[in-house]
Amino acid sequence: MAAGMYLEHYLDSIENLPFELQRNFNLMRDLDQRTEDLKGQIDSLAKEYTSNARTLSSEQKLSLLRQIQQSYSKCKEFGDDKVQLAMQTYEMVDKHIRRLDTDLARFEADLKEKQIESTDYDSTSSKGKKGDSRQKEKKAAKTRSKVKSSDEDGSPKSAQKKVKLFQQGEFNSPASNFGNVHPSDVLDMPVDPNEPTYCLCHQVSYGEMIGCDNTDCSIEWFHFACVGLTTKPRGKWYCPRCSQDRKRK
Repeated sequence: MAAGMYLEHYLDSIENLPFELQRNFNLMRDLDQRTEDLKGQIDSLAKEYTSNARTLSSEQKLSLLRQIQQSYSKCKEFGDDKVQLAMQTYEMVDKHIRRLDTDLARFEADLKEKQIESTDYDSTSSKGKKGDSRQKEKKAAKTRSKVKSSDEDGSPKSAQKKVKLFQQGEFNSPASNFGNVHPSDVLDMPVDPNEPTYCLCHQVSYGEMIGCDNTDCSIEWFHFACVGLTTKPRGKWYCPRCSQDRKRK
């Protein structure tokens, strides 16, 4: 595959990456703002509790403490959601980096394979030229031996000379051993045992993948082969599960 094809496929795969990153960053910013608002409510409730602790009844104190506890629980939920978004963003970028490394390794292997084919072709052509020149030399030697033998009187000396000429005309081709050179295999990427799984097959991310446009999709990313795709579809795309849910609605 040409370098242009590798580049074109990779650019297609990262076409939606900036929008997905921007969406995750906006969600994290929104979670930060909600957390700050809750922290302000907690401060207000805490001041009200401490300033009126002597005048408040036990039920009022308990109500204020419950409100503070609920606000803290909400802050913890927002923090957990932000951590999940950060991990998802990291995995999204890391997937494209690993894809780029794999494509670079394949492209390097293709280049080496083409270089080996070109070298083999050149060596074969040079062998053919050398073989033709040797055949011409043999024919010339035989012709010279025949002419000289016809001028001689058939004595043993001339017979020996004829045999010698034939021996000089015979050339033994040198034995050339070319080792079997194979292109470098594609580098196996290290797989983290804690790496998340995707798709209906519950495998790690690899090759061409597509994201479900349903924001509530539990799986989100799918391999092309697992959902019967060969090219990127136009418009919005929903996974088989989300498609069934939409039809039921």
